[in-house]
Amino acid sequence: MTTAYELMDYDEVIERFDPVLGLEVHVELHTATKMFCGCANVFGGEPNTNVCPVCLGLPGALPVVNGTAVESAMRIGLALNCEIAEWCRFARKNYFYPDMPKNFQTSQYDEPIAFNGWLDVTLDDGEVVRVEIERAHMEEDTGKSLHVGGATGRIHGAEHSLLDYNRAGVPLIEIVTKTISGTGARAPEVARAYVTALRDLLKALDVSDVRMDQGSLRCDANVSLMPKGSDVLGTRTETKNVNSLRSVERAVRFEMTRHGAVLAGGGSIRQETRHFDESTGGTSSGRAKETAEDYRYFPEPDLVPVAPSREWVEQLRGTLPELPWERRKRIQTEWSLTDAELRDLVNSGAVDLVAATVEAGTTPAEARSWWVAYLTKEANGRGVELGELAITPVQIARVVALVNAGELTNKLAREVVTGVLAGEGEPEAVIEARGLKVVSDDSALEKAVDEALAAQPDIAAKIRDGKVAAAGAIVGAVMKATKGQADAKRVRELVIARCGG
Repeated sequence: MTTAYELMDYDEVIERFDPVLGLEVHVELHTATKMFCGCANVFGGEPNTNVCPVCLGLPGALPVVNGTAVESAMRIGLALNCEIAEWCRFARKNYFYPDMPKNFQTSQYDEPIAFNGWLDVTLDDGEVVRVEIERAHMEEDTGKSLHVGGATGRIHGAEHSLLDYNRAGVPLIEIVTKTISGTGARAPEVARAYVTALRDLLKALDVSDVRMDQGSLRCDANVSLMPKGSDVLGTRTETKNVNSLRSVERAVRFEMTRHGAVLAGGGSIRQETRHFDESTGGTSSGRAKETAEDYRYFPEPDLVPVAPSREWVEQLRGTLPELPWERRKRIQTEWSLTDAELRDLVNSGAVDLVAATVEAGTTPAEARSWWVAYLTKEANGRGVELGELAITPVQIARVVALVNAGELTNKLAREVVTGVLAGEGEPEAVIEARGLKVVSDDSALEKAVDEALAAQPDIAAKIRDGKVAAAGAIVGAVMKATKGQADAKRVRELVIARCGG
């Protein structure tokens, strides 16, 4: 439960303080096996089934470094414009927690594999902010605790706890920014934009599934405030494991307003970790933040150093894909998009889906219309990401092709898509089951037109007098009679012909 805090108005925070951020993003790699053993690296599964003596920390078990994880770490570093270390090693980060069976985490301390990089991020209005990267280092994930019996799912108030070590030893890359300052009122937005850009980059590199909802991408947001005119950094707090893009922005904004109220009231900020509450948008106190000395780091004696050759580094550089922002520029040119149209595409998470739909045979405009204008609303209504909808680009392309062939109207096409989303099968199966195909047989349409003209003789007379615009009322009546399954263009032609036009 989030504790109630005094909060300062956000505009007042910006008037009186300069926010300073530091973002730490943990990325689970989707290698086949774990970081230091041969256990399967898969999400879910029965608890404690993907474990072995190494990841359980049993005496005498020796780790072996996952080579693919090392390559992924270097590719991430190169994509972030980092320098790649010529020599680095692992260290033991010592602390006790039940979900870490070894009582230490194998990580990298003062010798990361990648360091001193940067990532340019674009805000919603097109402003570009450069975020400097301190380091990207390799480590292993911990297990997972499940606290049972309490109201919050946390250890406080729980009756007992269960431990699942399937995640223990999963390869992690931790990406740490340098301090981010000078962003003023846009600090929360910058935080969200950075994590968004990083997620897109990692997805393009195909090193992680970057599912924040499953914990394969997690952000720790560090926030502090400096009084205007001061150059002394304030005491920071670290909000741990924020697991959605929106929540990153909310957590930063909340901590800024909380810090402001504490400092304005003459209090001091406690350096601590904090927990974010998705339901309230607030944070609650966790534990006092340890320093590096508290962890008693020392070099891992059971692992040899990693010393990538320059030839290996350059070989990996050659495997980097077209980066997301470069691809967007190319797409913008090829599809003749305005800056606003491109932003809508990016903000809705539809770039890849639209591109795949175009590859399946539609025009960019047709694909955008479906994914951005229609399916985004469907995703929002269901509370899921656009790509999680139960419909594929190929299926959308089929629906578009049927519309273009005159076999579906736009209205019928939406019904078909609704059926696919509901799990009723492929578009053709939905059309067959729901009887949605366009009525294009002239004899059936002529009968419906004659009935509509007979029912509205005054409208028919106007059409015969040359007032062709009045045909719309008859077309509407026919469409209603055929439950929207008539070809409206053909109906209009028949109405005018029937009235001597």
